[in-house]
Amino acid sequence: MPRPKGISKTGGRKKGTPNKFTGNAKQWLSQLIENNCLQMEKDIKALEPKERLQILEKFMQYTIPKMQSIQTKVDFNQLTDEQIENVINEITKDI
Repeated sequence: MPRPKGISKTGGRKKGTPNKFTGNAKQWLSQLIENNCLQMEKDIKALEPKERLQILEKFMQYTIPKMQSIQTKVDFNQLTDEQIENVINEITKDI
């Protein structure tokens, strides 16, 4: 039988309480990696260059944020001459 509207749930974790399993799993995995760094480096060096790059690419997605493409459309008909001049100066300043 469904719970009537307006009555909050009972039991379970309180809001903001961390998940114990997730915390333990992260700690265990961190310790595993820390204890096996040298072996992992040897294993990566033993791979073929293509495989090594694939592994490093997978690691990078957890350490380096991915770049997102940005697209901007400018309606130059709506800009003043001064604004257009500023755009031109910004684009050509390092040339």
